[in-house]
Amino acid sequence: MLCRVGQIRRCAASLSQTLNQVAASRQKHTLPDLTYDYGALEPHINAEIMQLHHSKHHATYVNNLNVTEEKYQEALAKGDVTTQVALQPALKFNGGGHINHTIFWTNLSPNGGGEPQGELMEAIKRDFGSFQKMKEKMSAATVAVQGSGWGWLGYEKESGRLRIAACANQDPLQGSTGLIPLLGIDVWEHAYYLQYKNVRPDYVKAIWNVISWENVSERLQTAKK
Repeated sequence: MLCRVGQIRRCAASLSQTLNQVAASRQKHTLPDLTYDYGALEPHINAEIMQLHHSKHHATYVNNLNVTEEKYQEALAKGDVTTQVALQPALKFNGGGHINHTIFWTNLSPNGGGEPQGELMEAIKRDFGSFQKMKEKMSAATVAVQGSGWGWLGYEKESGRLRIAACANQDPLQGSTGLIPLLGIDVWEHAYYLQYKNVRPDYVKAIWNVISWENVSERLQTAKK
């Protein structure tokens, strides 16, 4: 009987370890696949930029986020508050980089451009006066980002209105402002320099030709729920 009890305990311990390993593996962040080829957004964003941006820059944020989270979990287990605090900037930077880029890729489409339709268009007209005014305001805010960062069209849940905001570095929109992100424009130099050099306004002007308004509309519907 004791032998049988010991066997059951060993099996339970083995199962618990396996479940913990599975849980840990599920928590790992991964680089999302694109739904289009790297060259699909040309001539507005060339293939070399897309390849480097996605497979190198975004992949680095993902890898660093996983490493940082592992260190954070170790610090939590040890009750090491000093290390937990020290890791916060890396969590914010790499976590924000992963969040922002994951949204960005879906905001773009080789079939994008033009103008939004339906409820999104009505919300834009209500909150900005016209689609053109929204584009001008968001473009200006995005171009004006000092150094590296993002321009955003977001949804303010409390008021039910659309807002434009800019975030520095990889600061995530919702975590920084409370706005739910609908559309982001990346103005880190790696997003455009190989093609547009230091002329950021040309890049921002061009990117409107590949914006997936269908994706932005879907994000608005989800944000309103």
